[in-house]
Amino acid sequence: MRTGFKEEFLVKWKKYFGKSELLFVFFFAPERGDIPLARPPRDWSCLICELAKVRKGESLAYHKDNLRCGGARRYLGYEQGIRKNFEYFLSCGIPGEMDGERYLRTPEMVKEMMGKMPPLDRNDQFVIFKRWDKLEESDEPVGIIFFATPEVLSGLFTLANVDRVDGKGVTCQFGSGCGSIVYQVIREAEKEDPRAVIGMFDPSARPCVPRDILSFSLPMKKFGKMVGYMDESFLITGTWKEIRRNL
Repeated sequence: MRTGFKEEFLVKWKKYFGKSELLFVFFFAPERGDIPLARPPRDWSCLICELAKVRKGESLAYHKDNLRCGGARRYLGYEQGIRKNFEYFLSCGIPGEMDGERYLRTPEMVKEMMGKMPPLDRNDQFVIFKRWDKLEESDEPVGIIFFATPEVLSGLFTLANVDRVDGKGVTCQFGSGCGSIVYQVIREAEKEDPRAVIGMFDPSARPCVPRDILSFSLPMKKFGKMVGYMDESFLITGTWKEIRRNL
């Protein structure tokens, strides 16, 4: 990461967003170093719940062996296949055998959707999650993740569009909570003109976040541009100053 960039953003974040929750990042590495392996709970497991520790400042490392949720293993790149009868699990279920989540109407729709989401392959790497203030110069974040209130989200959304005439600097797609903050961001990073991703609409992940929080995630290369625009954007106007008083 560019020398001084961590501190540059911290100063600007405090100036324009006050005491709002600080972002965290993810990146991949062949070794985890001194980053502790996350310990998933013994019963129900959701990556979004576990990332609450990262939001509080604890860095965590994940690998296929400590991710219990099949969805998280796929969207982080540790499982390329889809579990048996997943198309029924996400849709209507199987009477007498499996309850369905009913997020899509039919199993056929699930199969078609998954066919449009080619899997990642990170089996030989760890994925590291760190809060921004815990980063070291040697770290190279792939994705940036904000957990944001509506006021903060309005600022991030507007900033993501400040250099565009098409107003399409942000996308919002159906998917799991972890898919929206990792998988979709990686796919956006592959594009020449990547977008930010608003997420955390997954009803299964909602119990893991406060009621007024959504996610705003984006590739590092787009984030760098946004930070560069902050001091010449709407953030220096009286309009944002009014909002800033409530942050």
